[in-house]
Amino acid sequence: MLFGYDGYTMRATYAYIYLDNLRHNLAAIRTCIKPETRICVPVKADAYGHGAVQTARTAQECGVSYLAVAAVSEGIELREAGIELPILLLSVPQPEEFAEIVSYALMPAVFDAEFIDLLSETAVRMKRRLPVHLKIDTGMGRIGCPAEEAARLAERISKSAALELAGVFTHFAAADSLVPADEAYTHGQIERFVQAVDSIRDRHINPGIVHCASSAAILQYPEAQFDMVRPGIIVYGYYPGDITEDYLQRAGRPLHLKPLLEVRSKISAIKPIRAGESISYGRTWTADSDGEIGVIPIGYADGIIRRFAPDIRISVNGRAYPVRGRICMDQCMIDLGKNSGVSRWDDAIIFGPKENGAACSAEDLAQATGTISYEILCGINKRVPRVYIP
Repeated sequence: MLFGYDGYTMRATYAYIYLDNLRHNLAAIRTCIKPETRICVPVKADAYGHGAVQTARTAQECGVSYLAVAAVSEGIELREAGIELPILLLSVPQPEEFAEIVSYALMPAVFDAEFIDLLSETAVRMKRRLPVHLKIDTGMGRIGCPAEEAARLAERISKSAALELAGVFTHFAAADSLVPADEAYTHGQIERFVQAVDSIRDRHINPGIVHCASSAAILQYPEAQFDMVRPGIIVYGYYPGDITEDYLQRAGRPLHLKPLLEVRSKISAIKPIRAGESISYGRTWTADSDGEIGVIPIGYADGIIRRFAPDIRISVNGRAYPVRGRICMDQCMIDLGKNSGVSRWDDAIIFGPKENGAACSAEDLAQATGTISYEILCGINKRVPRVYIP
């Protein structure tokens, strides 16, 4: 059974989302944490390209405790789709959005007095209570209050007219690195965070849910679990940074994750090419022998960026074929060689779970192009329809 198709979109190119792999990954994550530890699933950036609403629904069915978004609009989308879980807002909203935060029961991350006071004033006007989480900067250098100011701000929240402190958290800068200096830095962040939380408790203030562990910290720093963890990339089936599946296997902590997303298209045309003829813009590839070229209707406007070529291998009928020439806005070309047996309208798997026959995963593409799997997944935009497979 397939669902998620709107009945109107007709394209050769789709992103298939295997929801059972999401369930598998959440169950695998639970084996890494204490039974009482809660899970907050980040579904920002359209759930890393997987579709926020359906990902959130499935996560909710699996018993996660929280969701996290980056933009107010992302939280509103979830609420209007009927998602009832607490939703943590990780980034800084505009003042014009404060009323929507209150109306849609989002939980903003606060980190300075001005922000706290403005939110409280908005909630008072709307006659509502607003839970917030205090964000502490322990070394990321992004948003968050200095650790030494955490207790003062927690007290300001507790004394405000309409806010309540629902949680305290931080974020790691290098938890996915196995470099000793980075490991020491992460331990320092944990220590600063613990001191900040203790300073809040010293003022007899309940910090609420204490959380800081991202995907990498879940796998590498069990002491950072606290009350809740925030697994991001591992929910979607990929490993963070240096912490690979092989590394975990060698460390005696195997964790078999399953990628959710598969990008699939079709062969829209097959044309002969002779030795000496070139392919695509800039004539960057020239055939050294006679053969055939397969054209696939997917390009950089869909998130298959130009720098993938020539590193990407596309799977057709169980065989991997290299991309030739530059990837275009809406199309790319593969070298079929001679006598491939490939026919027009055959399926072409661009990337996805290798157990389904893909030649490349998002991680393969990331390594080939000097980026991270997160960027590959988020880059598959909404021009590519999502089809959800339960």
